[in-house]
Amino acid sequence: MKKLPGFFLLLAALVGYGQQRLSLPDAINTALKNSLGIQLGKNNINIASINNSYGVAGGLPVVTATASDVEQSTSIDQQYSNPANNKSSNNVSSNSLNLGVTGSVLVYNGERVVTAKKRLGTMEDQAEQQLVSRTQVIVANVMLKYYDIVRQQGYAVTLQKAIEVARKKLEIVQAQVNVGVANNADLFQSQVDLNTQIQTLQSQQLIIDQDKTDLLTLLTVRADSSVTIADTIVVDKAVQLDSILSGLSQHPDIVVAGQQVEIYQYIEKETGALRYPSVGVNGGYNLSRSQSAAGFSLLNQNYGPFVGVSLSIPIFNGNIYKKQQQVAGINIKTAQLQKDTLMIGYRANIIKNWQGYTSNLQQLETARQNYELSQKLVALVLQRFQLKQATILDVNQAQQSFENAAYLLINLSYAAKAAEIQLKRYGNKL
Repeated sequence: MKKLPGFFLLLAALVGYGQQRLSLPDAINTALKNSLGIQLGKNNINIASINNSYGVAGGLPVVTATASDVEQSTSIDQQYSNPANNKSSNNVSSNSLNLGVTGSVLVYNGERVVTAKKRLGTMEDQAEQQLVSRTQVIVANVMLKYYDIVRQQGYAVTLQKAIEVARKKLEIVQAQVNVGVANNADLFQSQVDLNTQIQTLQSQQLIIDQDKTDLLTLLTVRADSSVTIADTIVVDKAVQLDSILSGLSQHPDIVVAGQQVEIYQYIEKETGALRYPSVGVNGGYNLSRSQSAAGFSLLNQNYGPFVGVSLSIPIFNGNIYKKQQQVAGINIKTAQLQKDTLMIGYRANIIKNWQGYTSNLQQLETARQNYELSQKLVALVLQRFQLKQATILDVNQAQQSFENAAYLLINLSYAAKAAEIQLKRYGNKL
């Protein structure tokens, strides 16, 4: 791989002394460490991991304990066929105590528990893939913004060189005016050209500062932090289209879409299981005690264990389960269509980025040659201008050619790098 021309090495001169230097790996690591989106993704994974259990799926026993103790005061009036047995009492105290422990476990319900457990496991895997996707997006965005700053600083370097040419032109014109071989119009025009270049550089510095603010925001650090970026744009020329296309199926977004199809398939099966008989086993221990100070029964107490089998057979509920199963089947088809649509869109983006990547690489070498030639042209025209063999218009045209060649080289390099980043992201190779 070839680096861009050496003028990028001058980038450090455009930033203030004492700023913290920021490399691309540092920027990526900082973004991943501080990203609120990454933290949200991890929380989603934790939630899915907690839910991924047989308990949530309904496969573990359910044990409940109940207790009640009621104390009351009542009046009793009991009359019998034999008046001698009649009783009447006021404010009679009584107590009713009930204790129980019950456990139940589902034995069979059309494999609904097993299916639910698979669905919960798939949802946990899906949350992990969503975090991977979010991570790749953050990395790509940081890289694009980082190299955009390098590009903007490259523009600034070009402007700085243009200012040097404008100063040299002004010095030559001033010397010629002093000896009476040039007029003030050329002098004034040269000064205006220099002032315009300086103003353009100041405007470009604002763009760089704002780009740095955007980058710091992506890193989730203080936007007013001072950083310097001194780097070059190096394009990886070894990217292969077949490799990117083959890796598309492993892209986390595609994997997530496929997992969503599986989740709806499990939901359809779970819903269908509701139409099957449900068998459960239950058992426990009960204690019931009733005591009264008066009345026919003064004490009634029973206790002991129990065990039983429950059977539930759905017969008719307005075809609710059937309709829910039909809806789940439609959701499966919808999820599959969404996956296919996503695949088509991503494949189209890969092709477009590949076209831009290859086209920019083909133009880079010519742009690099033009840049080197334009530098030589500026130097030659300045010499001729100093010898009065070229006009100020010739100098301006040579200077404009140099600026255009430098801008084109920088833009092609950035465009190729941006396409490379997107290709690697789609191919799951970032």
